[in-house]
Amino acid sequence: MSELMNEEQARRYTITQLCREFDVTPRTLRFYEQKDLLHPAREGMNRIFSYRDRARLSLILRGKKVGFSLDDIKEMLDLYNLKDGQVTQLQVARSKGLAQLEHLKDQKLALDEAITDLERAIEIVEGMLTERGIDTEAEFAQAESA
Repeated sequence: MSELMNEEQARRYTITQLCREFDVTPRTLRFYEQKDLLHPAREGMNRIFSYRDRARLSLILRGKKVGFSLDDIKEMLDLYNLKDGQVTQLQVARSKGLAQLEHLKDQKLALDEAITDLERAIEIVEGMLTERGIDTEAEFAQAESA
């Protein structure tokens, strides 16, 4: 019985432990709790997070990193409890993932075009400065050292 208790204790996390592990602030964890994404237990004034909360936090942060809204993340996480072997959750995650992938590809294309346009504009400006006898390399080095 004590082995089971020790294993359960080892799978419990304080707010400080999760903040350190995932490089987030306590405010972030409280915000996710307020949004009903995390469900820590209370021991007095302390929040105690379960292994499940830790896993959910990992998924929340991964979802945010790829651009999902908190509402989308919550929807996908909440589908875990449907008792259908996660089929619905996986189908929704796949569908939302494909849509987000297309969105990110569109954004990447737009960024690549903007970068190309800006590089061309800088080349033109540098050419105009060179025509006027301004050494753009020396000016750049001076600006970086300041």
